[in-house]
Amino acid sequence: MIFGDMAPDDAEGAILAHSLKVGGETFKKGRVLTRSDIIALQEDGVASIAAARLDASDVPEDEAAASLADALSGRSVHAAAPFTGRSNLYAEGAGVVEIDAARIEAINSIGEALTVATLTPFDTVAKRQILATVKVIPFAVPRTDLDKALDIARLGPAPIALSRFEPRNAGLVATQLPDTKVSVLKKSRAILDARLGAMGSRIAREIRAPHDADAVSDAVKALADEGLSPIFVFGASATVDRRDVVPEGISRAGGEVLHFGMPVDPGNLLLLARLGETPVIGLPGCARSPKLNGFDWVLARLLAGIEVSPRDIMGMGLGGLLKEIPTRPQPRETANSVASSPRIAAMVLAAGKSTRMTGPDNKLPNKLLMPLAGKPMIVHAVEAALASEASPVIVVTGKDDNGVRQALAGLDVTFVHNPDYADGLSTSLRTGLAALDATSDGAIICLGDMPDIRASHLNRLIAGFTPQENRTICVPTVAGKRGNPVLWGRQWFEAMRGVKGDTGAKHLIGENEDAVCEIPMPDDATLTDVDTLEDMAARQSK
Repeated sequence: MIFGDMAPDDAEGAILAHSLKVGGETFKKGRVLTRSDIIALQEDGVASIAAARLDASDVPEDEAAASLADALSGRSVHAAAPFTGRSNLYAEGAGVVEIDAARIEAINSIGEALTVATLTPFDTVAKRQILATVKVIPFAVPRTDLDKALDIARLGPAPIALSRFEPRNAGLVATQLPDTKVSVLKKSRAILDARLGAMGSRIAREIRAPHDADAVSDAVKALADEGLSPIFVFGASATVDRRDVVPEGISRAGGEVLHFGMPVDPGNLLLLARLGETPVIGLPGCARSPKLNGFDWVLARLLAGIEVSPRDIMGMGLGGLLKEIPTRPQPRETANSVASSPRIAAMVLAAGKSTRMTGPDNKLPNKLLMPLAGKPMIVHAVEAALASEASPVIVVTGKDDNGVRQALAGLDVTFVHNPDYADGLSTSLRTGLAALDATSDGAIICLGDMPDIRASHLNRLIAGFTPQENRTICVPTVAGKRGNPVLWGRQWFEAMRGVKGDTGAKHLIGENEDAVCEIPMPDDATLTDVDTLEDMAARQSK
C-alpha cells in the first residue's frame, strides 16, 4: 500500500486518509476519490491531500474484516457486515461465550494490520450482545497476513462460539439447624430463583432437611430420582472440609466429590460434586447474596451445557478477585451498559399515488402492484427488508390499501394505514414513525419502488450505524452520489415528524452533515427506482 501526500491529479481511485471540507460538502475519511471528486478538489484550490493507494498484494479493509470475522464465527455467533474495516460478532441468543484464547493471541501476533478484540472466555452474554470485534487498522491488509490469520481461525472448530442457555429443572436441598431462621431460607431461595430465572431455568423442587449427612443423602437421592439437574445444596453451616456434612451426605448418596474450594473470592467454599450424570453443587455462603461470586461462573456454564471440571475450577484464579474495590463498578451498575447490536426497524413506504405512471388513457395504475419478475413490485422491497437484519418490518399503506395487503399476504410484516397519503410522503413518514416502539434504535426508510434493493444493501447501512461515534444518519453512495434507502437514528425521529409535503427528510441530511455516514455500495441499486410506465416496460422486457 502506498500512503502519503498526493496532488489531486494523481489521486483518482485513491482512498482519502482524512475528512476534508470541499466547497459545501464534507469528503469523509475512507472515501474512494472519483474523477468528479478530483475536479471538486481542484476547483476548491486543494493542492495536496493525504491518501492511500492499494496494490495487488493488498486486501481492502472491509473485505479483510469480513473474511476473518466469518472464519472466527462458530455456533450461534453472527458476523455483521463490515464497515470502515470493522466487523462485529454478535450472540444469537443468551448463553456463555467460548473463546480459543491461544488462537486469538496468535492472530493478533501476526502483525499490526489485523486485530481481534473479544470478551473474556466464558463470559455470560445476552442475545445480540457483542462478543468480539475484528478491526483492520490501515486501509488494507497484506494478503499474506490475512491468509495466515484465516489458516489459524480455520484450524479446528471456530475460535468464538456460544453455548446457549437451555431451560433446566433444578433441585434444591436446604439444611437447617435449630437456630436457622425461616426468613433466611426464603431469602436464599428467592435469590437462587432469580439467578436461575435470568438464564431460563427454575427450581422444580426444594427439600428442607436437618443439617446431618444422612438427611442430605436422602434429599439428594430423592431429587436425583426425580430427574432434577443440577442439584444445589445450601448448608445451614459452611462446609470447611471434604468430610463435613454436605460432602459426606453427597458421598453417602452414591455421589463423588470432584473438588472442594475455588480460587475465586467471594466463592472460595464452593463444592463441586456429581451423582451419576447429575452435577451437585454445595453452595458457598456468598450465594445467598445477589452480588457476583464464584458460584455465578459455575452456574452459567452448567446451564449452558458446559461441563465444569476440577481443572476448570482451578483455572479461575486469574480475574477471580471479585470483591468490590473503589475502582470497580458494582456488577448491577454495568449490567445495562453492555455493547449490543443496534435494533433497527425497516419502514417500507407503499402509500404513494404513482402520479408519474400516467398512461395514454390518463389512468394511474398503482406501480407497486404491477408484476415484475413474477411478483408485484412491492414484494421485492419487502422481501429484502425481511431477509435483512432489520426488525420489525413496517409497511405503510395508502392508495390501494387492500391491494398492497393482499400482495404481501403471508409475509411477517406490520401494516399501518396512512389515510392522509394524498398530502405527500411526509404523512406516510409520520404514520410509520408512530408505529415504531421504544426499543428501536433507528429505522431504515425504504421505498417500495426500488426493486433492486437487497438485504445486503440494508445490512451495510446497519453495520455503519454507530451512535457512539456520531454516525446516526447512514446514506448509501455510488461513486460519491447519494441514494436511498437511508437509515435514521432514533434521535432524528422528532425532526422527521415535523417534515411537510412530499420531499421526505432529505433536507435534514444536509443540515446535519456531521452525523452523516456515507456507505459505499457495490452497485447502483440504491440509485434506481421505477417511476414511469417506460421504466416499468424496460424492466419487464429484460
